[in-house]
Amino acid sequence: MTTAPDTAAEQPVPAWRPNTAGDAPGSVVHRQLRTELHHPTGAPLVVHLTGLGSARWEPTVTRIADGVALVEVTATDTVTVRAEWRVPCVGATAYWTPNTDASRWLPPSWTAPRTVSLALGAPVASLVGSRDRAVCTAAAGETAAPVRVGAGVVEESGEFAFTVEQELAPDGPPLRLRIDVSGRHFATTLRDVTAWWAEGTDHPGVAPAARMPAYSTWYSLHQNVDAAAVERQASLAAALGCESVIVDDGWQTADRTRGYGHCGDWEPNPEAFPDPAAHVAEVHRLGLAHLLWYALPFIGRRNEAWDRFKGLTLREEPHLDAAVLDPRHPDVRAHLIERVSRAVEEWGMDGVKLDFIDRFAVADPPPAPPGADHATVHDGVRRLLADLDARLRRARPDVIVEHRQPYVSPGLWPYATMVRATDCPLSPAENRQRTVDCRLVAGPLAVHADMIMWNAAETPEAVAVHLVNALFSVPQISVDLGAQTPDQLAALGFWLGVFRRYADVLQLGALEPARPDLGYPLIRARDHRTTVVARYAPLPVALTDGDPPGRDESDRGHGGGPRTLLVANADADPVVLLVADRPERALARVQDCRGEILSETVLDLVAGVNPVTVPTGGLLTLTREH
Repeated sequence: MTTAPDTAAEQPVPAWRPNTAGDAPGSVVHRQLRTELHHPTGAPLVVHLTGLGSARWEPTVTRIADGVALVEVTATDTVTVRAEWRVPCVGATAYWTPNTDASRWLPPSWTAPRTVSLALGAPVASLVGSRDRAVCTAAAGETAAPVRVGAGVVEESGEFAFTVEQELAPDGPPLRLRIDVSGRHFATTLRDVTAWWAEGTDHPGVAPAARMPAYSTWYSLHQNVDAAAVERQASLAAALGCESVIVDDGWQTADRTRGYGHCGDWEPNPEAFPDPAAHVAEVHRLGLAHLLWYALPFIGRRNEAWDRFKGLTLREEPHLDAAVLDPRHPDVRAHLIERVSRAVEEWGMDGVKLDFIDRFAVADPPPAPPGADHATVHDGVRRLLADLDARLRRARPDVIVEHRQPYVSPGLWPYATMVRATDCPLSPAENRQRTVDCRLVAGPLAVHADMIMWNAAETPEAVAVHLVNALFSVPQISVDLGAQTPDQLAALGFWLGVFRRYADVLQLGALEPARPDLGYPLIRARDHRTTVVARYAPLPVALTDGDPPGRDESDRGHGGGPRTLLVANADADPVVLLVADRPERALARVQDCRGEILSETVLDLVAGVNPVTVPTGGLLTLTREH
């Protein structure tokens, strides 16, 4: 059902916002749109629309599911349209966005809106309430051009306001908003958003190696990389269950002082990699795929290409000894595509790690340079990545391409295979939160953890805790594997085996993280037969969960729970409380952080609480009888 706007525009309670633009355009038009949705309090949800600069725009609203509506605004003139709606801030516990630097507090409405675009962020947010139910989840359909997304508590009314602002043009896409007040688990509403974004898009698929554990050279070797060191680590990583090695910064320079002054020519350091193709062949012989790092936007001052491109940049970054290239110019794109594609075409690489794409997202870009064939930066970025992807896939159809937070826009999905959590070394809780945030809006992409490292003196239990914090993503390991103790290697090998054995449910199952306001202290992933629960705080674990679509009756355990339940304990408290809704019998196997079996017993579970001892870094596997 489609609803037309009301002609009388009744405005909501005014909210003070210091970030409102000072110069109002000549034409300001207000309209309100009744959505036929209702707040949990029963009040109707109304979207207030403001057109800045023109009155030639029309809104419609369509109810697309219970508690879900689609708002669309089209324009026959250039206009900035701002949509605002409010929900009663009742029972709210967290405000979720995909921003890596965002806390889960409820911001005030006068907080400056975030600008998202193809190269930065994603236009989605969720106000989360009790029991992890979404009070309101909202997303915009524009995933390339800049969109301003705001939200916050209205102090004057105790409401929570959402705002979305987009520039419209007669020949451009409409403003499309998906508003969900269905009251379901916030992760379920976000899954529906990603399905909506995916409509009409075509993703080439994910190479199997991209979903298996990987080894990265960044934290372990930094720029001190050469063929021998990489091959030594690759051999050890393959024995532990890794299926790819990612060679990071340092391969293109003999300089070891960090910075990006040597980015742009992308020639191998001849002393470290005298024969790149032979090196890649050796890594392949060891059984691993090989990916190579590129800081795609940067042109360094110490490159031969600097003089050629220094006039074709978006901005300089003096602290990095580099500048950001302007992708609107065809010469820039041609240079980058030619240089990056050599890794796959000439040296036989399996893929590339494209770093720093978010640096293209310049707030106030300069005018397009002479010879540019795209007027906007986001169009230039999209053309660059599309042409590069086409070139790489001609040489290797299953090429692996890594992106990284915060460039998580669904507009980038066609040009990536996997997306990694942004850097958080030695911060397992942060790695957990970032990988889960990424999983919730990654669509078809494999999600990788930030590189996992630890101090040489770390206990095997703590090594296991690092790995369990990344359990619902693909782990990238970045320590000197030759320097690890037997116990550390045992913990690493055991948990990488868990990642591999249960990859389908861990990565592709329905993901239900609990309590975003507390950093996801309990996370559950499930498919038709198996549920995996990771416990990061002393919280009870329910033996029942909701049924994913398509689950057959024969796949269930008693009480509608999973046939197999795994509980990974990353908390210091070894007493795991299993909560059953009825008596039942199950086989329980407990393993320590190294995978050694501590016990295998038949448990007669009672309705209610059942304590089981699982050591820190250990795993409980519960096989339930029918």
